[in-house]
Amino acid sequence: MNLMDQTFARLKQENQTALIPFLTIGDPDPDTSVEIIAGLEAAGADMIELGVPYSDPLADGPVIQRASERALKHQVTIKTCMETAVRARKAGVKLPFILFTYYNPVLQFGLDRFFEEVKANDISGIIIPDLPIEESADVRARAERSDIHVVPLVAPTSHERIKSIVEGARGFIYCVSSLGVTGERASFHEGVEDFIASVKKYTDIPVAIGFGISNREQAVRFSRICDGVVVGSAIVRKVEEAIPLLQGGDTHEQGLLQIREFVAQLKP
Repeated sequence: MNLMDQTFARLKQENQTALIPFLTIGDPDPDTSVEIIAGLEAAGADMIELGVPYSDPLADGPVIQRASERALKHQVTIKTCMETAVRARKAGVKLPFILFTYYNPVLQFGLDRFFEEVKANDISGIIIPDLPIEESADVRARAERSDIHVVPLVAPTSHERIKSIVEGARGFIYCVSSLGVTGERASFHEGVEDFIASVKKYTDIPVAIGFGISNREQAVRFSRICDGVVVGSAIVRKVEEAIPLLQGGDTHEQGLLQIREFVAQLKP
């Protein structure tokens, strides 16, 4: 059984909502990313999105774009990000990993090799935001054979496509809370609750929401109607703010603690 499924099943029994942080791997450097991941698990994260830094992101706002630029200075690749999962396992991390990547790095890597590496590096799922459902049959078939979940994104504008997007999905459905790119928000798409309800009409698998969730109040709000909440830009910004501490020998642990404490208070 896929580790993601096990985690959601356990949380359902405990009447808990999954906290799913997103990190840009390699920001501020690959070694620190491993330490941050361990800290996020200690803070109560239930699974983690490993963000592959990308030079021309479609869905990412300025905070994650800056993080990608910093990571790319360390020559971080999609393979680096997958290897980070194994390094985190060796550090004792047990939660599921989800690789968040655009399609071009996957295509350049080679589909067969990509899924071999994803499985070998103990990654439970993948998110490819620029791969539309209509063009994803090959990826989904290969993922199915490898017991890797392809997590689909559904937006408030999906409307009549919702049924086809979620049909046959595994892992969870990623509902996009608002229009536009990632980033912290004070408000969300009008009718977001109705949107989530419409998605749930077509699937029995867990539904998570992301894009803009940045504080505990918002996480608690959505925990009442979702099985998981994804927090990305707010955490990536916290990493950015902690970089001066993380890069100082005497203050490195203090920087890690600041990130961990921020994530701990997000837990619904």
